[in-house]
Order: sequence, then structure tokens, then C-alpha cells
Amino acid sequence: MITPKVFTVSQLNARISNLIASDEELQMIFIEGELSNVNLNTKSGHLYFSLKDINAVVRAVMFSWSVRNLRFRPEDGMKVIMRAQVTVYEPAGQYQLRVEDMQPDGVGVLAMQFEQLKKKLSAEGLFDQKHKKPIPAFPKTVGIITSPTGAALRDIMDIIGRRYPCVELVLAPVPVQGEEAPSQLISAVELFSEHFAADVIIIGRGGGSMEDLWAFNDEGLARAIYACEIPVISAVGHETDTTLCDFVSDLRAPTPSAAAELAVPNRIDLLENVQNLLRQGFNTVNAQLSLKRIDFDKLAEIVFLHSPVSQIDTNLELVETYAVRAANAAARSMESVSANAKELFAKVEALNPAAVLNRGFAYVTHDDNNVDSVKDVQRGDHLNITLKDGSIQATVD
Repeated sequence: MITPKVFTVSQLNARISNLIASDEELQMIFIEGELSNVNLNTKSGHLYFSLKDINAVVRAVMFSWSVRNLRFRPEDGMKVIMRAQVTVYEPAGQYQLRVEDMQPDGVGVLAMQFEQLKKKLSAEGLFDQKHKKPIPAFPKTVGIITSPTGAALRDIMDIIGRRYPCVELVLAPVPVQGEEAPSQLISAVELFSEHFAADVIIIGRGGGSMEDLWAFNDEGLARAIYACEIPVISAVGHETDTTLCDFVSDLRAPTPSAAAELAVPNRIDLLENVQNLLRQGFNTVNAQLSLKRIDFDKLAEIVFLHSPVSQIDTNLELVETYAVRAANAAARSMESVSANAKELFAKVEALNPAAVLNRGFAYVTHDDNNVDSVKDVQRGDHLNITLKDGSIQATVD
């Protein structure tokens, strides 16, 4: 006979607490119901309340650090969905919910699913910046994954046509909401990637409710975009809308129109850039030519200074200078000689007997010797007396 084990109340409550803690499914559950007995402790910041449905009620607590993350004010009668852990409050022997997150029912379910999947993919590194591929500056082909009848496609085509008309557009028409949307979106991404059918892909749609955009929160689509070999631009909804597609894509655009602007350059900007480059090129060439011209002038000056032609020209100038000086010296010398000659000639003229004769004098010779004294002649000598206009013969008596 087996003797039954006797538990104390504390042991029983601890045993039940351990049993619940060991059940993994109870460590994080999603549960919906109606709030009642909502009570916020102003000192601790903890929120105490009950969650009920038509047949049952369970007590719950939400600690202050979780309460601070609430985006709404819980009130009695409000239907909510929450993420919680089942625990046991052992002193009272009462199990309760320890709530970690709470959202109003309806959209709240999708929001919680979105947050859970976002946290999962982020932990796997699908959103890491290091995995982002750069968007090509000058794509030749742009792939578009969207509805063929939506306004998003018209906006994308109009803007790309104005900005960069030379690019080729390839459309993968898909539904962007409904049950079939996720699988077709995935197939379009994989098809572009497999065949490298574009240089960049725009995936998206126009605005809508969270339910309308839910296809772009599909986990399979997120993984397909992450694995895509082609850069992807996400353009889902309006600027305030956020999907998992935005986080995993290589670039997020707030709207489809903005995605078109991010995907291609603006031809007007390109033309201005080309003109600026040409202008800069001309300025650079002119500046270099000016510098080379200065260098050439300096080099020409150096060559001229060291050129034999320069030396010859310099020497010729010296020769001309010396020649002029020599000519001047010769002229001065000739003038001096001429003056001296005139002076000498005057002296000679002064000594010329003919000049004396012109003044009425005469000179006497005897046997071709000058007679300048009576002692030079004797009686009977024949003398020759020369006058200015002739000569006469005389005999000494």
C-alpha cells in the first residue's frame, strides 16, 4: 500500500508553480479577452487587472517597464490581445498572467505578429546594414514589382520617364493584397534575381490599412528580398507606413514616387554636372597653359642668356662700340695731325725764301752757294741775284 505524500500549502503552490514554469507553451502565449478591474498603482507604476470572456476570468499584472511601452490607455470593458507568461503567485495559491505587451483587439493582433516577426528577423541579421547593396548610379534597366492597375505604377513610370527616359522598365505584375499576394511577390523577386533581369528593383504599392499592406510583412518575402542578387528599393504605402519589406530591402522609399526618384538620376542634374565638369576642365586646361607659358618664358630667357647668338650679339655690340671709339679717336688724331701740319706748314712758309722775296728782299748766290756776307765774294766774282719775279746777273766791282 502506497502511503500518500502529505504536502504543505507552500509545497503544493511551489509544485504547481514549477509545473507551469516547465511548460514551454505557457512561457509565452497570446491571449485575448475583455479588461475589467483595471487598477494602475501610481507609486510602483504596475498595472493590475482581470481578463475575462463570457465564461471565465483570470487575474493579470503588467509591470511598470512594460506599462511604459503601451501606446494606449487600458480601460474596463476594452477588448485586447496580449502577450503574456503564465505564473503562480504562491502566497495566495493563485495563477495569474504576467503581461509583457498589450494591444487593442483587431489591428492589435497584426501589430503583435509584426513585432514578433520583426524581432526574429532582426536577430537573424536580415536587417543589418552591412548586407545592404548599393543602388547603381546609372541603371540600364529598372524592375517594377507592383499591381499593373494601381496608381503606384503610373507614378513610377511618369517620374522615371521625366527624370531618366533612356532607362528600360520591366514590370512584374502581381496582386499586392490578398491571400495570393505573398507567393506571387516572392516569385517575382526570385525571377528577377535568377535571371538578373534588372539593375535595380522597385517593389511596393500605394497606401492602405495595415491589413491591406500585410502581404509585405510576409516572412517568405522578407527572406526572398534578403537573398536577392539585385538591389531592392521598398516603396510600400505612405511615409508613415512601415513593413518588414522596408527593413530588409537595400533602400526604403517613403512612397512609390520617391522610389522612382531614388532609382534613377535626374537628366537635368546630369546635364548640369556635365557642363560644370566641362567648365572645370576648360579652367584647368587654361590654368595649366598659363603655368606652362610662364615656364616657357623663363626657359626661353635662360636659353637666350646661355645662347652663343646672345654672346655674339653682345660681342658685336662691343665691336661696334670699339669701332665707333676708334673712329672717333682716329678723327681726333687726324684733327690733331692736321693742326700740327698746318702749324708746321706755317713755320715752313715763314722760312721760305720766296716769301721773303715777296716782301722785296733778294738772295745772292755765287757758284750755287748763298752769299750772306761781303767777305764771301771778291772783285770780279759773278753773282746771281734772285728776286720775286726773276733773277739778274751781276759782277762784283
